[in-house]
Amino acid sequence: MATMFMIFVSVFLAELGDKTQIATLLFATDSKVSPVQIFLASAGALVVASAIAVLAGTFAKTYLQQIPLKLISGICFILIGLWTIYSYYKG
Repeated sequence: MATMFMIFVSVFLAELGDKTQIATLLFATDSKVSPVQIFLASAGALVVASAIAVLAGTFAKTYLQQIPLKLISGICFILIGLWTIYSYYKG
């Protein structure tokens, strides 16, 4: 249960304020579309994207065991963060 909570919190925090949430917010401003439809469509999209990520991770774990995947993904997150900071200050 602690693992599931950690995964939930990590994904929840990662999703806050990202492009997906902003797009969903913008769809919700359209009075022609039901909020329930928007919720179901955006939740479904997140479920499918997460399923693809889990499948890719399972594939990577199975076929790339010699490569330290956690290290690589950590470095990628750092690089994305640095790129985001650079883009912010670049204008």
